[in-house]
Amino acid sequence: MTILEAGEKMGGAAAYSGGQVWAGANHVAEREGIEGDTKELAEKYIRAIAHRNPEFLDEAAMKRWIDTAPDAIRYWEDVGAIKWAVIPGLADYFNASDGARPAGRYLTNVPFPSDELGEWKDKLLVSPYFPVGTDYAELFAKGRRQSVMKDEDAEPKQMQGFGQSERRDAEPAGSDMPDMLTFGTGVVASFLARVAREPGITIKLKHRVTGLKHDGDGRVTGAIATTDDGEAEFDGPVVLATSTFDNDPDLVREFVGLEPDQWGSVGPKTLRGDGIKLVRQVGGATVNLPPTAQTMQPGWKSDYNEGFSYGPDTAMPHTMIVNRAGKRYCDDSYWPDVADKTMSNRDVNLPFFLIFDEQSHEKYGLGMTPPGEPYPEGLVTTADTLAELAEALGIDPEGLTQTAETFNGYVAADNDAEFGRGTKEFVRRFYGDPNNKPNPVLGTIEKPPFHGMKLRFVAASVGNSGIHVDGEGRVLSEDGKPIPGLHAVGSCTAQTVSGTGYNSGIALGRGLAMAYLVSRDITGAN
Repeated sequence: MTILEAGEKMGGAAAYSGGQVWAGANHVAEREGIEGDTKELAEKYIRAIAHRNPEFLDEAAMKRWIDTAPDAIRYWEDVGAIKWAVIPGLADYFNASDGARPAGRYLTNVPFPSDELGEWKDKLLVSPYFPVGTDYAELFAKGRRQSVMKDEDAEPKQMQGFGQSERRDAEPAGSDMPDMLTFGTGVVASFLARVAREPGITIKLKHRVTGLKHDGDGRVTGAIATTDDGEAEFDGPVVLATSTFDNDPDLVREFVGLEPDQWGSVGPKTLRGDGIKLVRQVGGATVNLPPTAQTMQPGWKSDYNEGFSYGPDTAMPHTMIVNRAGKRYCDDSYWPDVADKTMSNRDVNLPFFLIFDEQSHEKYGLGMTPPGEPYPEGLVTTADTLAELAEALGIDPEGLTQTAETFNGYVAADNDAEFGRGTKEFVRRFYGDPNNKPNPVLGTIEKPPFHGMKLRFVAASVGNSGIHVDGEGRVLSEDGKPIPGLHAVGSCTAQTVSGTGYNSGIALGRGLAMAYLVSRDITGAN
């Protein structure tokens, strides 16, 4: 077997991620004493979150995934590819939905020693978006935003965090690999170390697959890769795992409907929709889910890492998101609602803006700007009053002033009566400030000077639209039939197992289950 990697290092989008693997009824939760989950409850939950557009839910593929996931999670641990742990106390996104669980479905790796990578240690991408080397328990205790700042009481260490630095002198968080690897970097490292020990597997870096070989009967028989030394051909069944289309403007227009000045990506630059382009060469089909269902978060252009930033900033206390009328229109702490409400009424809600006050500046800073320090030049607009800020940003002054007054009333009552900000347990735990009482994501906007900036949507390497596959990971043709010899897994495939619903961790969880199924389909295992 040969693994062809387009980039100079291994890991792709998964290595940049938080390493959350969502799996219902998994053995790890049971091992850690978290009882009560079942496949039936997991299926109820997926159906509940797919309710907006049930026509995009592939019933057979969804059931195959839910049924297989527990076996796949156990299998990868049994063969020594990873040692799993439950992410503590992390609830399903839609915690009030039928089948939701308060904890146990989110898995990640037990911290993995980087030295076990051997010669691959310097060939692995390290996430610049998560504090690799710490774990989720520490992140939750400090708060996600605070965990990226320097610990003045500890040994000096590089500031890390979520692709958010706008300072040109800031180094990427992964320039020095920690001794113990966590988050997405740790998950990938665990699997990479196991693959590297497997006889008969060869990994080739800087081999971008640009073509598929096929016979006269439509069977895919191999791949053609572009390398520094020219083209190279490889024979055998092909499995595509190229992730999503973040960095191809034409595919972004096709699947999302946004222009480059409205879009960005914090995924590796190698995510160029290669899988989609390859299957189209041989008559493969794609699925285009509605733009309201795409996995994208509010963010901004920066000078750090991949050139764009996102993170918990938009969900922190003392912030709100408004449109050019100065009105809030969504649960602005919860990115799926921001994406849904913005894209479903883009004529009104684009452009959109983050508004925050001096309390936010003093407590949290922004991205990699430490609390109280100057914001990067040209990024943030500052004014003495909300009305003046609105004028400078092109927002209706009266609308913004009234919205802030209403919002402050909701904060005082600990009840966002309009949009329910602060009611989702996942958001409170993963995005908020645990020391902000009574609600980790609610804080007034009242202390001058006031600050604001125009936002754009930033993708985090999970494309809901993509290649059409069946429940076994076989690529389907335009007439719905499997293309012999061609499979696809992960975020290059359309998220039809959950329709237009999404939950953090589904991308990796489904990808690992699909990899398990594809390997069995290719080898003929029962």
